[in-house]
Amino acid sequence: MTLNTSTTSKTSTTSKTSNAQVGSVSEARGPAPVSVLVVEDDATIRRAVQLALERYGYRVDVAADGLTGLEAFRAGAHDLLILDVMLPALDGIGLCHRIREESPVPVLMMSARGDALDVVAGLEAGADDYVVKPVDTGVMVARIRALLRRATFRPDTEGSGPAGKPGRSDHVLVFGDLSVDTLGMEVRRAGETVSLTPTELRLLLEFAAAPGSVLDRRRLLRDVWDYGWEGDTRVVDLCVLRLRKKIGSGRIETVRGFGYKLVRG
Repeated sequence: MTLNTSTTSKTSTTSKTSNAQVGSVSEARGPAPVSVLVVEDDATIRRAVQLALERYGYRVDVAADGLTGLEAFRAGAHDLLILDVMLPALDGIGLCHRIREESPVPVLMMSARGDALDVVAGLEAGADDYVVKPVDTGVMVARIRALLRRATFRPDTEGSGPAGKPGRSDHVLVFGDLSVDTLGMEVRRAGETVSLTPTELRLLLEFAAAPGSVLDRRRLLRDVWDYGWEGDTRVVDLCVLRLRKKIGSGRIETVRGFGYKLVRG
């Protein structure tokens, strides 16, 4: 269902009752609900998104501009951020850049137009995914759930690989100067720790599980982004681009017309 901002006032009067009724669908991890920071300058949209997420059991903080959002991010421990692209003081792209300098927290961008340049700029800045306004509540919640699953993902390291090759029996997978610790969820390049976002790490783990095998974009959308429908493959391409910058440009090869593969040696 698309958010209808004309019903905001009516929804507001029933929000406490609604929140009490959604305990069974809360995305809480342990005793505390998931904390989301929404940075959106349009007051009507900001309130509508807040109420919609609260009905699903999330704890929501809001900010009306980029600088206030940055302060709120630094002051609180949020599990996920939702950033509008067009913000006063500091736009969503700049805000995402600042956040990525400090944290791998999952980031979902909102674009008013779904314009290709907005989408590309947001993903290049380090966002994990995006939604287009007017926001469909079901799509937004599905994207949030997928991002949170990635942030808490732990791979199954059972099983064994072929002799002399990286295998699932060994939790440290080595590819040249790159090592991936699937238990410690740590990546090192030439002995130095590589800081990855949850999405980048999940993507790398998919490649590491099948070194030398070509993985097509639609499979990666399904397995990494948890898309149960047709998604935007630009998300994959730009995340691969970011990952290459961190682990080495030659580590992931493009197989034109098919997808990508992780180089073994």
